[in-house]
Amino acid sequence: MAWDEWEQLKSEAARKHDTHMRLNQLPDSPGGSAEPGGDLKVGFKDLAAIGDDAFKLWDHLGKDGKHADASTTKAAGDLKAQGFKLGPALDTTQRQWASQLKTLLDACAQISNHMDFTEKAHKGDEHYIYGQLSSISTLDKGFDERTRP
Repeated sequence: MAWDEWEQLKSEAARKHDTHMRLNQLPDSPGGSAEPGGDLKVGFKDLAAIGDDAFKLWDHLGKDGKHADASTTKAAGDLKAQGFKLGPALDTTQRQWASQLKTLLDACAQISNHMDFTEKAHKGDEHYIYGQLSSISTLDKGFDERTRP
């Protein structure tokens, strides 16, 4: 394909679709309009609810997930002692269950802790950004020739 042919095809495509680029934006406001609680929104109630649910799951799993631990370990030992092949298999199953339970408990704790951290971090970010934008607004006034004597 020759360069001229390529250019012609691009022109035809542009005419057919008549594409335009448009940027959506808010109108400029003098001195900026940022204030705490402005654009960045975090549903703190939602974060708290997720963290609370993760904590409740962690609490219930920690208690109920180990309910059969002692009896299963005893049964596996008794079966091994009697020479049944089911004994070692039950012991392996019990150890696997304990490992999986620990992983799940760790995940629940991590989610709960992360939700607490996220809520605090976003509040801090909001105040930091407000401070930065306020500083920029103040600097802009100093460089604006209309405010100079």
